[in-house]
Amino acid sequence: MSELRDLLSEVAARVADYRESVADAPVFPDDTSGVRGKLGELPEKPTPPADVIRRLADAVEPALVATTGPRYFGFVTGGALEAATAADMLTTGWDQGAFNQVTSPAAAIVEEVAGEWLKDVLGLPSGASFGFVTGGQGANTVCLAAARHHVLARTGWDVERRGLHGAPPLTVVAGEERHATIDRSLRLLGLGTDAVRPVRTDSQGAIDIADLERVLDGPAIVCLQAGNVNTGAFDDFAAATAIAHERGAWVHVDGAFGLWAAATPTLEHLTAGVETVDSWAVDGHKWLNVPYDSGYAFCAHPESHAAAMSLTAAYLTGQGDGGVRAPSDFVPESSRRARGFATWAALSELGRSGVADLVERCCALARRFAGQLAKIEGVTVVNDVVLNQVLVGFGEDTDKMVEAVQRSGECWMGATTWRGRRLMRISVSGWSTTEADVDRAVAAIQAARETTTRKN
Repeated sequence: MSELRDLLSEVAARVADYRESVADAPVFPDDTSGVRGKLGELPEKPTPPADVIRRLADAVEPALVATTGPRYFGFVTGGALEAATAADMLTTGWDQGAFNQVTSPAAAIVEEVAGEWLKDVLGLPSGASFGFVTGGQGANTVCLAAARHHVLARTGWDVERRGLHGAPPLTVVAGEERHATIDRSLRLLGLGTDAVRPVRTDSQGAIDIADLERVLDGPAIVCLQAGNVNTGAFDDFAAATAIAHERGAWVHVDGAFGLWAAATPTLEHLTAGVETVDSWAVDGHKWLNVPYDSGYAFCAHPESHAAAMSLTAAYLTGQGDGGVRAPSDFVPESSRRARGFATWAALSELGRSGVADLVERCCALARRFAGQLAKIEGVTVVNDVVLNQVLVGFGEDTDKMVEAVQRSGECWMGATTWRGRRLMRISVSGWSTTEADVDRAVAAIQAARETTTRKN
């Protein structure tokens, strides 16, 4: 075992070295062409574990993206907190199957505790069920599966037993600017994207309540957003839910990153009424800053949640034994990572006030971005910066600007198309980002702007 101890110590030291240097490293690698060659061919004979790990690290470290660093502003990606990173390393070492309390009582209990904490922080009903999934896609799929069960059960149709062939038509009502994971969930669940009745959106991408009233009819699932993926805008949950529930519809909120606004008194007004909906999807590896992969599906109707996800088999034991919930009753996986350890560690490191501070600070930094960029000639901030998202236009030069900034290595932000315009999309969601990092990124953007203008 001394060899294993030495190996794991070497790995921990290498991870620490990487994390300590990532703030000053290029945010995106310059050249990844040598990675395949360094990985080599499949060996004919066994290789000592230490040699394997050194070869892997030497090969891939030059190609890593500094998503854990302070100046990565793409895809609403938050770098993993220190306690969450260490807990995830423990999770790998412990190698627990988080199916139920028989496969791992530790994993089941910690996930149960962490799930209750999450509901508390997010202001969700204490009786809501929850499942720890892979991310926003998994969370939306689980929630919409529960919705499919619930809405069809009201019509007398058992979709888990009978499937969708011959089932009453089921409509999905969602904003024109819904996230793409909603559509993929509908494909995976057999509902299909033709089931969607789109609702018009306002100037910032939030749904038009009057148009929702017009569109909503019959057995339906209504999909709302906490944080438009481009603008950060929020739907009016109280008004939309009142209309939907009056007509017997299920209301789901895709709150991948935006639902974290409920964790802070200064921003919780954005989520007013969200506690009245039927299901919620949230990402952990976005604003809670836990390692990949981590997401959470919450449901106000635990029976429908379990009906859509649980499974039984003669060989299974320990489902719900000793008062401990079986995590696998609320997710689509049986063989699953014990994600609760890293989530518990992140919430423990931050505490309630730390979660609020993380969200508030990122939003303040987004406003700092917008304020400074708006002063640069030829640069336009096109959205109302209500959260952590900033959309920036450079006229016909936007794609060139995004490419130039990415190539600089100083920071990384992606591009998007919104309302027919190509724009730079800046997302601030990392715990380690400071005002100095924002200023450095703005300087990189300004330098790219000057260079691009000269070339034109």
